[in-house]
Amino acid sequence: MSAAYATFGLAPAMRAGGVLAGGAYQAHRDFVDFVVDGRPLLFRLSDLDAVSPLAADVPPAIFTAQVRALLLEAGAPLPGGRYVVYGCPECADLGCGAVTAVIERDGDDYVWRDFAWQTEERADLDLNGYHGMGPFRFRGEEYRAALRSLLDGTDPRTARRRVLLIGARVALLAKLAAALRTIGIGADIAHDAERVPPEELRGYGAVAFGRAAGPETRAAVRRAFARAGVDVAHVDGLAPIVPLLVAQIEHALDPTPAEGRRLTRLVTADGEAGVEVTSPCRVVLTAHRLDRLHRTHTRALFDGVLEPGHHRIPLDTRAVKGESFVVARATGSVLVEAMTR
Repeated sequence: MSAAYATFGLAPAMRAGGVLAGGAYQAHRDFVDFVVDGRPLLFRLSDLDAVSPLAADVPPAIFTAQVRALLLEAGAPLPGGRYVVYGCPECADLGCGAVTAVIERDGDDYVWRDFAWQTEERADLDLNGYHGMGPFRFRGEEYRAALRSLLDGTDPRTARRRVLLIGARVALLAKLAAALRTIGIGADIAHDAERVPPEELRGYGAVAFGRAAGPETRAAVRRAFARAGVDVAHVDGLAPIVPLLVAQIEHALDPTPAEGRRLTRLVTADGEAGVEVTSPCRVVLTAHRLDRLHRTHTRALFDGVLEPGHHRIPLDTRAVKGESFVVARATGSVLVEAMTR
């Protein structure tokens, strides 16, 4: 089988969850993405909301089975030697749709070919094939080394998906913790970190401070994490708005390398948003604000597919008056910015 060689690698990735407009929830998923010729394979599929089968929250035995299947140490799960490359991030059910491909050996090489969108037991390449994508030929040594690293203790999927919430407004923190747990992020509430054992502190990927947490409290928490020998992201809550805080925390927990993100920049000023994306994707902009009585207001600003590059999007100034914040979401990425006038 003729095909030019492509490089194969793996990188941590995230499917951003969140509390969406109208109160709906979207699950947070950490996974390992496939990197082909230095670029996430998922980016070649435009605006597909999906995760690889190498997800962080699957049981270890299933994760190991998925890796061994990609190494062709087990039979193909679908007819025709087809394997699921990306599936539904909510349930992983084939009925929701999945990207599949034939994976086979050619000598010492591994070849991925005949990519298709599949919702039934058999794929229809004429109707649902990703024509022009692949085939990809990977050198066996490189391919096996990357996948076996997931089984050898150098697993890039081991993101710390817990956050420590520090603040004085217990009712707000309880709502925030409940929202985070609903989308799959562990959350604990504490007044400070002085009495938290170091081994427990090492399980957190971020610490989030409410606006009521003073400089002394923040400094003490940072010292506690430093003594535990763990480097965590620090999140300063912008406003007591649960969807906004969830988005801030998700961004802090994002393990995806900068070069592997779709949404790379968000700037808001002078009645418009500056958004930069690295591949075609759907971008959703939402405004959150507090009125003078500290009531929360949410308004959708933009929802559309953007091509790679920088875009200037006019904003509805009625939605961003007062103390306002804009949340930008794309497949796998979320950014937050205070509205600047």
